[in-house]
Amino acid sequence: MPAGDRRLKQPTLETILEATQAFLRASHRPVLVEPGEEPLPLGPDNHRLELRDGRLVFEAWEQHRLIVRRLVGLRTGARGRLELIVERFGKRQGNLLLYDEQRAGSSELRRGRRLVFRERFRLSLRRSFPGWRLADLSADADLENSLSGAFPRAFLVRGAAGWAAIAAPPEARDAAGVLTFGLIWLDYLRRRERRIIVEGLALFVPEHATATTCLRLRHLDPRLARFAVFVLGPEGFEEQIDPSDFGNLNTQLEPCPRTPPALPPLARRLASLAPVESVPAADGTLSFRVRGLEFARLAGETLLFGLSRPRAATAADWETIEELVAELDQLRSPEARDSSHPLFRERPEAWLESQVRRSLRTIDAALEPEPIYSHVPAIAGADRGIIDLVTADRQGRLAVIELKASADPHLPLQALDYWMRVRWHSARDEFRTRGYFPGRSLSPATPRLLLVAPALEFHPTTEILLGALSLEIPVERIGLAADWRRQLRVVFRVAGAARPGLAGR
Repeated sequence: MPAGDRRLKQPTLETILEATQAFLRASHRPVLVEPGEEPLPLGPDNHRLELRDGRLVFEAWEQHRLIVRRLVGLRTGARGRLELIVERFGKRQGNLLLYDEQRAGSSELRRGRRLVFRERFRLSLRRSFPGWRLADLSADADLENSLSGAFPRAFLVRGAAGWAAIAAPPEARDAAGVLTFGLIWLDYLRRRERRIIVEGLALFVPEHATATTCLRLRHLDPRLARFAVFVLGPEGFEEQIDPSDFGNLNTQLEPCPRTPPALPPLARRLASLAPVESVPAADGTLSFRVRGLEFARLAGETLLFGLSRPRAATAADWETIEELVAELDQLRSPEARDSSHPLFRERPEAWLESQVRRSLRTIDAALEPEPIYSHVPAIAGADRGIIDLVTADRQGRLAVIELKASADPHLPLQALDYWMRVRWHSARDEFRTRGYFPGRSLSPATPRLLLVAPALEFHPTTEILLGALSLEIPVERIGLAADWRRQLRVVFRVAGAARPGLAGR
């Protein structure tokens, strides 16, 4: 029996009644959750628990809903949670969950919502795949196989044929991430199910994630699988759509910002300090950084400085600015004594970007170190957690460089989002016409895609996801030595989904 889990074997109805009443009395904000239904907050006047003719009945109601269930058991465990066992028609058993929103942990509340969405997903599968058997349905995380509990997944079988299916709840922070875990789920099922041909992947997505999902699908290898996309409506129903209907990118390439030929005196003085990097930003401002961490920014003639609450700098602030730079240089040094200090750990991708800018030809000897642009074009409203750079090689072929300092399963598809935008603008010669790469002749060749990360920080599923991409995407992985903060050393370089060889090769 797991620690902390207390099970009552065949409890009496009186025991169930007393335990449930005690839980409700101790709860500050009790909520009833039945799989497949929205949570129902319980107040003093919208529920009743009583013995009737030898049966224990729980009733709860709100304006447009009534729940009446016969209780036959209970299971306690996590703090602020009580699981009630109910008897349904045909002597079948089910569950009701009681939560105290004030006492229950956020993970417990998320689990309750996932159970609700899992049951909605079950209904969608029955409607969308009539005649198919639902062989597997889960909303639990499977860390060993890199499957997220945020996206319920299913396996459908008919004869010797199978389909993988996965769904994104409307409230999911990154609903478009459903394709990442869908491809992982598809690969897992194909390895697990030796006697069934898993021929396709069905994606159930909220409307706001539809365009991103469909655009990504268009850049996958068509030989990989069949794909079906269903849009989840607000009323709980789904509608199948054609991914090819989403063919236009919502992207814009702003004119290349120009750095002023002459900096104001204070900014010029700041840029001359040894540890300071000055990086042009996409909005036309100039960012001043120490190993990737911005501490000042020049907007027009105004120099703003400070880490938490930037303020306009004057000549009288110079000593304070010098002290800030010296402190950052010490705390954000590869030789820093305290590698757990927040300023050392802050923005690791930006630190990696700083290293790559300094040693771009270590990444690829064919790349020209100047100019190099960041977040151009920008992906509106995206919190991607990775740094994207655009540069060109000696032949004028564009290269997209995606940087990630820690393991992230979404890296390949998020890099694809950016690559497809760069390719779109490149095919229309917009980098040249908007003033990028001045004096350079750009090649019409398909841009390269380089994924750069510490060698041990590529997520284990990276090869699965890269193997799903279209062969028309020239993608490479470049793995760096663990001491990348000190110096960049490439320990492997592989194309596509190939497996890296020995480090130091």
